[in-house]
Amino acid sequence: MIYDLGAPGRQGVQFPAPDVPLAELPQVHLRKDLPLPEVGELEALRHYTRLSQLNHSILTGFYPLGSCTMKYNPVINEDTARLSGFAYAHPLQPAGMVQGSLAIMYHLQEWLAEITGMAASSLQPAAGAHGELAGVMMIRAYHQQRGDTKRNKILIPDSAHGTNPATSAMSGYRVVEIPSDSRGNVDLAALKAECDDTLAGFMLTNPNTLGLFEEQVVEAIEAVHAAGGLVYGDGANMNALLGVCRPGDLGFDVIHLNLHKTFTTPHGGGGPGSGPVCVAQHLADFLPGPIAGIAQQASEGEAPEYDWVMPKDSIGRLKAFHGQFGMHVRAFTYILMQGAEGLKAVAEHAVLNANYLKARLEGAYKVAYDRPCMHEVVLEGRWADTPDVHALDISKRLMDYGFHPPTNYFPLIVREALMIEPTETEDKATLDAFAEAMLKIAEEAHSEPDTLRNAPHTTKFGRMDEVKAARQLVLCCEFPRSGEA
Repeated sequence: MIYDLGAPGRQGVQFPAPDVPLAELPQVHLRKDLPLPEVGELEALRHYTRLSQLNHSILTGFYPLGSCTMKYNPVINEDTARLSGFAYAHPLQPAGMVQGSLAIMYHLQEWLAEITGMAASSLQPAAGAHGELAGVMMIRAYHQQRGDTKRNKILIPDSAHGTNPATSAMSGYRVVEIPSDSRGNVDLAALKAECDDTLAGFMLTNPNTLGLFEEQVVEAIEAVHAAGGLVYGDGANMNALLGVCRPGDLGFDVIHLNLHKTFTTPHGGGGPGSGPVCVAQHLADFLPGPIAGIAQQASEGEAPEYDWVMPKDSIGRLKAFHGQFGMHVRAFTYILMQGAEGLKAVAEHAVLNANYLKARLEGAYKVAYDRPCMHEVVLEGRWADTPDVHALDISKRLMDYGFHPPTNYFPLIVREALMIEPTETEDKATLDAFAEAMLKIAEEAHSEPDTLRNAPHTTKFGRMDEVKAARQLVLCCEFPRSGEA
């Protein structure tokens, strides 16, 4: 603790002598017992640097957290986001004073629409689930404008992200779960059985959370459309499709993108996220707004003039101001740096890396669905001859080998699931080191299972009480009292 570092009388800042008369503070605001830490500047700096190093990050090691796409964020993204014209822009400045920022947002909207094969987009949603909400609200607005008010249900695969049913329920829809078939696809027969005149929409993640491309995606979309429903694409796994496959070309009506998963804006604790939505032409008027538009086209020697535009039948604002602008600058930079061929290479290498790990591990671990995967592979962390070893034990043991654990117990339809996503930014040496650690752990599971059950052994605090951490959310620090050491 920082209290252990200091001593009475130490301080990190020396205030200059005041150039105004001193005044006594009111007694009511004074406390005799205020045990603030007394440390020098260097001690404080070392304390917080040490705390930061207790965390595992992409900058310190491999981070194969499936479904989260924890890939490297190029530093140039941070440089551009911190340019003073962007960093110090105020959202209430008139459009004429922020033409550069509006140009960034306009072109990012256009690029995201092109990448997804859609007609238009909005950058307003603040994160992936927020984008889902925007998408389902647009589906609802579309049906209501047509007077088609009997549609009250949304279909969702059993492999879906948990946010999908939550979003549908929040939007007032009844959720109907569709099972997966033996190859990990949406069960097409079960889907078609629910395609009636009460169907509002179908939410589909492709590639799905099993790391598999939906083999009958076009047939599924056609069935939903034939019943009058719309198809929502959860774009969380778009990293596997960049430059290779466009959801709009497959028939999706709306999709959200996680800029923080696909376009190297910070993720997790380093966020915030950003979840733009892209739509086909028939939903363009419903986009959340305002969005960046061109008020006056470019003329000879003159740049175009940008301004805010509210789509005609917009579902309205979803966020104060205009979305996570810093994330927009980072994503714009990344797309500009990669170009079309670079984005395609991202998807190809992400898929190659995941299939490489699958090939290295499938002899020691059971692959949940044994077919070529996309950008992530789902293994089962269990063996019949050592039933007391679980996926959680494998993940904890990985920490001893210096790796961040993969996602555990998701998707829910795979027992003892280990979802591994290497991303395209890791090289072969790193993948081999991770594979060797996983193979060693598989051996230990049979020869010395207690080593796994008691892992980790090399971290500062050992195995944490995860149930307590999830249910007792109030943390407090007992300050030393006056006179105590």
